[in-house]
Amino acid sequence: MAKYVIQSKRGAPPRGAYSQGWRAGDFIFVTGTGPLDPSTGNLVGDTIERQTAQTIDNISAILEADGASLHDVVKVNVHLSDTSLFSRYNSVYAERFSQPYPVRTTVGSDLGHTPGMLIEIDCIAYKTEKSGKSRPRATKKNVARRRK
Repeated sequence: MAKYVIQSKRGAPPRGAYSQGWRAGDFIFVTGTGPLDPSTGNLVGDTIERQTAQTIDNISAILEADGASLHDVVKVNVHLSDTSLFSRYNSVYAERFSQPYPVRTTVGSDLGHTPGMLIEIDCIAYKTEKSGKSRPRATKKNVARRRK
């Protein structure tokens, strides 16, 4: 089973010690992602609708970097700064994901680490890994691991 990191310049840049995504076999794990502009790293929008759209755009970019899409998502976790925003975020979410919808958990969370951030989403996708797919650039550590 192949395991490697996924990076996309079109997705929100990490703001800490974490990767945007990982592929492990046929599963793709996308980190908690917020409504950040991929170019500047700045918060996008001040409404839950705009922030939800940007967050899903960022997730989509990370998935696409490994040949997957929102259609491959099977599990979603959503953190809202205020659960009273649920119906408004849900309407944008329902436009971007299609039926049958992924399983989902939505909870209220303190998102104060990024002032003004109203939403954060992470997900798991399932997409059969194509044999012969080009792997990430070899590093000394990866080469040494392959030789064992």
